[in-house]
Amino acid sequence: MQSKILDGKIAIVTGAASPRGLGRAMTEALVRAGARVSMMDINQQWLDETSNYMREIGGDDCVMTQVVDVTSIGEAEQSIERTIEELGGLHILVNNAGVAPPKMLLGGATENKFWEISAGEWDRVVAVNSNGPFYMTRTVVPHFLAQGWGRIIGVTTSMNTMYRAGAAPYGPSKAAHEALIAMASRELEGTGVTANVLVPGGMASTDLIPDNTDYERETMITPDVMMAPVVWLSSDESNGTNGQRFIGYYWDEDVPLEERLKKAAAPAAWPQLGAQAIRMGSQNQ
Repeated sequence: MQSKILDGKIAIVTGAASPRGLGRAMTEALVRAGARVSMMDINQQWLDETSNYMREIGGDDCVMTQVVDVTSIGEAEQSIERTIEELGGLHILVNNAGVAPPKMLLGGATENKFWEISAGEWDRVVAVNSNGPFYMTRTVVPHFLAQGWGRIIGVTTSMNTMYRAGAAPYGPSKAAHEALIAMASRELEGTGVTANVLVPGGMASTDLIPDNTDYERETMITPDVMMAPVVWLSSDESNGTNGQRFIGYYWDEDVPLEERLKKAAAPAAWPQLGAQAIRMGSQNQ
């Protein structure tokens, strides 16, 4: 990973503070690359602990912390305004905050039938995983457009998780986030603002997974696979890269960029299925 490639850049990472988390790994990578990061989470203790670690790496002013509930449009707007005021700008948004029903992640013989999910549980997961990225993204885009440069990075999930049995409401909520990124990339094309997806590539060993899970942690992907690709996606080197989904596990810094992209990247969402739509006039129905 190149050092200080992000000097002068300011980023927001939601869900940044978990001790074992994708957000923490990506925040560390951004800080090591020279960015200053507005760390957002709902857990104050985790924010305190993780931000102290980041300051040991990047100095006292490399991060700021905010307790933010991304399911609130008001808190989303205020947190972005505060970031710009206190850090002096904003260039990168990483929508990483996410939740899942613990039952879904226990493994073994547990089942999570969609018709047994309460409306409250559905609403809670969709609010964080779908509404939160929309609230954050819609708020930053005018600022990004005004400066002619910006990076939106959405952490969704593996495609099969979106529709596999037992994955509701997590899978469908992440599919909505992926569709948001794909749509946003098309509307932002040519503006200097890009929108891309970054995922680990499978189940990752994070605090989202309960300790009493039947899944084996030693077989899970480690969060550090997100570090190198998030820096590249946040940098000027990714200019023109838009509407793609990147699998962190396949990102290999030891091979040329063209080969790296061929292995780790593909179009976000489901363009091959969209091409099947019947065309009525000039609109896809």
